[in-house]
Amino acid sequence: MELGFIGLPNSGKSTVFNAITRADVDVTAYANPKAEPNVAIVKIDDERVDRLTEIYQPKKTVRATVTFIDFVGVARGNGDNTEIFSPAIMGLVKNLDALAYVVRNFTDPIGGPPDPVGDVEKLDDELLLADLIVTERRIERIAQSEKKGIATHEIKLEGKALRRVHEQLDAGRPIRDLGLTNDEKGAIKGFQFLTQKPILVVVNSDEASFGKNQEAITSIGAKHPAIEFAGSFEMELVQLGETEALAFREDMGIEASARARLTKLAHEIVGYISFFTVGPKEVHAWNIKDGGNAVGAAGAIHSDLARGFIRAERFTYTEIVEHGSEKALKENGLIRLEGKDYVVQDGDILLIRFSV
Repeated sequence: MELGFIGLPNSGKSTVFNAITRADVDVTAYANPKAEPNVAIVKIDDERVDRLTEIYQPKKTVRATVTFIDFVGVARGNGDNTEIFSPAIMGLVKNLDALAYVVRNFTDPIGGPPDPVGDVEKLDDELLLADLIVTERRIERIAQSEKKGIATHEIKLEGKALRRVHEQLDAGRPIRDLGLTNDEKGAIKGFQFLTQKPILVVVNSDEASFGKNQEAITSIGAKHPAIEFAGSFEMELVQLGETEALAFREDMGIEASARARLTKLAHEIVGYISFFTVGPKEVHAWNIKDGGNAVGAAGAIHSDLARGFIRAERFTYTEIVEHGSEKALKENGLIRLEGKDYVVQDGDILLIRFSV
């Protein structure tokens, strides 16, 4: 899964990025606006992986990962007809599974008093405008093809879908709320519109106000899932040992690390679940979209497993923890055979049988 941080300048995006990834990127207010995005791959904390490792004692343990990308601040805000991201960076943004707005909830000498609700509205408007620009340009080209009589059936379908999209955007509504048909989704799939992507919001508070902003978080939550961080405080915590960091988090009333809370919320909004493969050689956690079938899970491991899929042997994390061994599971009839259409559940443990 790939998650991108975007926000207005001086919102503390890079501070949150450091708190999540344990990186040490520049967090100064005057960061270079042409700077390349910061990228970090983070292993997901999952106690199920730890428990399976205890049971199987494998030579290798592989956790699922999330790639976090910290983009330069969105600074246009003047309604002009230019892109908010360069073409190169837009290529990265379009491939993301979700976007995380980071909004400032601390007083800044440059930006003044915080307005996290207003900042979310500004970012929503920027993404709407970016999609609207792309849509208008493409509709214009399709209209020219139709006028010349050279538009194919596929291009006409694309034009019809884009005109619906344009109407939605022009009314100030994101594409994710449009209710496109499967055919329409297929026709515009290549655009990877920004307002089609799931959005979550990180309210970046200072230490003094953390936990006292429920009104703002509730207001934001009416549009997007929201979570509150004390960014600078949590960036400092990642430099401490786990025991010491835990004590400080408890004093602040923070239930878990910033990374654990953000990856959990990101999984929920994107719709990812985890399944596992296990054995003496390796315990491995894998991410797939909720609703994916056994063949899709096989493909997440390796394309050959999906191509030659025969069946999957399945049991669950809960069952192996309760019974302690695969031998005990077999004795209790708890190892099941599943076909290619089986819908994988979070916590499933799979052994894929295949022949290429």
